[in-house]
Amino acid sequence: MVDEFMNDDDQAKVLKNWWRENWLWMLAGIILGLGILFGWQYYQRYTIERAEAAGSKLNQFAAALFSDKAKAALLLNELNTKYKSTPYAAQAQLLQAQRAVETEDLVGAETALRAAIASSKDEQLVQVATLRLARVLIELNKYDEALKLLDVSKAGAFAAQSHEVRGDALVAKQDKAAAITEYQAALTAYEGIEGADTTLLTLKLADLG
Repeated sequence: MVDEFMNDDDQAKVLKNWWRENWLWMLAGIILGLGILFGWQYYQRYTIERAEAAGSKLNQFAAALFSDKAKAALLLNELNTKYKSTPYAAQAQLLQAQRAVETEDLVGAETALRAAIASSKDEQLVQVATLRLARVLIELNKYDEALKLLDVSKAGAFAAQSHEVRGDALVAKQDKAAAITEYQAALTAYEGIEGADTTLLTLKLADLG
């Protein structure tokens, strides 16, 4: 921009001309930088406040499940619409499903769990909901749906549980040989999980002879 062989006056003129031609771009860059900074800070605050609000709604929903069904329904609807993009919506569906099972509303539990799977971006939560849905489907005598739902190749850390629930579905279908295969696969998978309790699974295998 400035030639080192110029004298001071010439260098000053070059700098002055450069500034006259470029000050607007410099100012625009500064404003843009500040805009990005303040925009990011605003987004961070918005995200935190939104998560706190959704968490509060989830707590209210959990309490209302046992005392006020109408209020619980309104809160669940709000979580599924206003806070659908947060993890709290799917967590509310899990709570809804759990309560439905406790009240022997298996169809309601199925609906809630399918909603949780469809809306959640949390892979671990999806796997938990999938296992619970498979168990509900077995209770509803939808054995083939449960087996189709449980794709062990995609279960990751939940492979052992998936094999076990598949075994339960096959027992319900009275397919003894296939059930034994699944239970044995579950036992093998549980060996890699520290502290895993396989007592019940061992009893299931023993019952099949």
